[in-house]
Amino acid sequence: MLTIGELASYAGVTVRAVRHYHARGLLPEPERDDSGYRRYDAGAVIELIKIRTLAEAGVPLARVRELLQADEEEFAAAVADIDRRLRAEIRQRQRHRERIARLASGHSLVLPPEVVAYLDRLRALGIDERIVQVERDGWILLAAHSPERVPEWMARKREQIADPRFVDFYRSLGKALDRTSDDPELVELADELAAYFTQMAEEKGEDYVDDVDMEPAMVRLMDALAFDTVPPARRLIGLLKRRGWTGWTKLERVDHPGDAAS
Repeated sequence: MLTIGELASYAGVTVRAVRHYHARGLLPEPERDDSGYRRYDAGAVIELIKIRTLAEAGVPLARVRELLQADEEEFAAAVADIDRRLRAEIRQRQRHRERIARLASGHSLVLPPEVVAYLDRLRALGIDERIVQVERDGWILLAAHSPERVPEWMARKREQIADPRFVDFYRSLGKALDRTSDDPELVELADELAAYFTQMAEEKGEDYVDDVDMEPAMVRLMDALAFDTVPPARRLIGLLKRRGWTGWTKLERVDHPGDAAS
């Protein structure tokens, strides 16, 4: 015969848990013997192991009581149902693990595969990782706000990165992130970018340059995200505005170029 401590040890629970199961009516509480101790037999160990196993599987204690009183067929059916639920939870947790692994590798939980492939392509082209991060965070917003338009926007992006001049533009943006406002090279870079935008507009039309069709509120949110992530980008936009172009997310021609706030 076993003491309550020995019973708990055999079943892999705490003495407190045994007393809790007594209080809930799950495990019968034996009478005390002549020495004043409660003694448990092997049957109590088996019952306690059942209770522990069902509880650990997430079965509410009220349901555990019902199952302990069920016949063999009903108990087997209930256990099979619990097993199916646990398998489904395992599959779901595995999917969560895969998503967390993607997040840890720099990809978003919510990015569609074609966007992930696009970001990987930017990295392969040698685009500054800070620019890639801005793109990634922007796509998180876009995919959450307008998922149905992601294929349309991605088709345009794939077309753009197939153009060596566009890739050079992205590389130039990366160089701009390490320049100060009065750096002569940043001024030269702004000249080059403005000339590039103007050339593209003349060759392929204004719509080719200004191709972002989204509401102003989303444009402002995307711009704020970019400037918070890479503050030097704001300096470049200020220089570009003096040269006839403005905007980060939505690039637009300025009719009357003027000084821009830094």
